[in-house]
Amino acid sequence: MTSTPAIDPDHVRRAAQALVTPDIAGWANRFELLSDPNRLRLLLCLHHAPDICVTDLAAALGMTGTAVSHALRLLRQQGWVAAERSGRTVRYRLVDDTVHELLHTIGATHFRGHDAG
Repeated sequence: MTSTPAIDPDHVRRAAQALVTPDIAGWANRFELLSDPNRLRLLLCLHHAPDICVTDLAAALGMTGTAVSHALRLLRQQGWVAAERSGRTVRYRLVDDTVHELLHTIGATHFRGHDAG
C-alpha cells in the first residue's frame, strides 16, 4: 500500500474507520451476483412466485432449464435461494432477507392473487 500525504488527517481517520465494520468482500460478491441481468430477473421471479420449479422459471424467463439451473446453483451456494423437493419436482424460493429487501428497494412486489368477485 502506498502512503499518500493527507490534507486533512481527521477526514482520513474517519474515512478509514468506515472500512472496519462492513463485510466488503461479502457485499462485493452480492453486487456481483446481482449485476447479472438474468440472475436478477430470476430473483425477481422467485420473489413474486415462490415455490416455483426450474421448468416454470425457464418458461417465465425465456431461458433454457440448464441456464436457470446454473444460476440457481450459484444463488443456492450463497444461501439466497432454498430448494425443496415435492415428489419429482424441486421447488425454489428466495430465503435471504437482505436480498428480499433489496428487491423491494428496486420496486419488486409480491403476487397478490386474483381479486374475489
